[in-house]
Amino acid sequence: MTAGQPQQPGKSGPLAGIRVLEVGHLLAGPYATMMLADLGAEVTKIEPPGGDISRQVSDAYFASLNRGKRSVCLDLTTGEGQARLGELASGAHALLVNMKPSVIRRLGLTYADLKRWNERIVCVALTGFGLNGSDEPAFDYVIQAATGVAALTGDPAGPPTLPGYSAADNSSGLTAALGLLAQIVSGRGGQVEVSLRDVMLSQLNYRASAYLNEGVEPRRLPLGAHSYYVPAQLFPTAEGHLALFITHDGFWKSFAAEAGIEGFPTMAERAEHRAEVIDAVTQALAGDTAAGWELRLRPLGIPAAAVRTLSESLTATPDAVVRAGGFRLVGSSVRVAGYEPDYRPPPRLGEHGADTAVGTVAES
Repeated sequence: MTAGQPQQPGKSGPLAGIRVLEVGHLLAGPYATMMLADLGAEVTKIEPPGGDISRQVSDAYFASLNRGKRSVCLDLTTGEGQARLGELASGAHALLVNMKPSVIRRLGLTYADLKRWNERIVCVALTGFGLNGSDEPAFDYVIQAATGVAALTGDPAGPPTLPGYSAADNSSGLTAALGLLAQIVSGRGGQVEVSLRDVMLSQLNYRASAYLNEGVEPRRLPLGAHSYYVPAQLFPTAEGHLALFITHDGFWKSFAAEAGIEGFPTMAERAEHRAEVIDAVTQALAGDTAAGWELRLRPLGIPAAAVRTLSESLTATPDAVVRAGGFRLVGSSVRVAGYEPDYRPPPRLGEHGADTAVGTVAES
């Protein structure tokens, strides 16, 4: 198969025939390659003798990032391990690695190292600060703190906080998968870099633009309020909190009629009188529960949702949960018409270490 060749609907995934190697630990890299595996790519996880560190966290944790992959156990610090890496690279379209830059180079995991085996291989380095950047620790929460995300999160009267999930790792994994596929589609091998720092700065897009172009310093607002749209935040109700996101005047007109609020018909007026609008909305929403308001506002096309726990959300969306071996997991977020992913269990450490049928890219 040639990269980018159309697939037959329902018979194989859109990435069938694409072979990806993964070297890394924990979250960002494994999440990226799991997304590719869900779409039909053959992903081979190259693990050190002790395995991916995430195996030590829990079986469920490991499964959430590594379903549907193969596992080959190699000691890349040895000549034998490097020779086997070369064999695998000769038959792969891409390698994705998330480690410190010094380790990536020491283990020979750059395009400069691997092009002798395969000039068309795409090598993606997923690091904290860039392949030519710092070797400093770059775990998710550290990056959120360093890029301004934590400073924007939480109540302005309290300390900065974190969103409670691995936003930097997950976002960087998705970005790395995109970069990997883009270079494969180009038909050229080469080095691709994605850093957690750059990804998070990119995701602060309009906040960064406001500062760079207008000198507007980002600030935290109560209950996660949006810096431009009003009202767009969490609101207390008679029971529970409601997320309300009024982005244009049509939404406001419908909401105000249902809630019995007068005035502030334009976005500019609502922004200028933010405090008055928030007070009026807060008083109106106190008359019903969050679930009640959701039922009333959804039919009107108004963006609103009661705040739920993860368990409540998963219970309400059973179609999002799949089985991969003995594990129940959240399935792929990419739905392709006519294709259902083959959700296979995560591999045992070194399960495919004896498999030497690697082929070549030229044959595919």
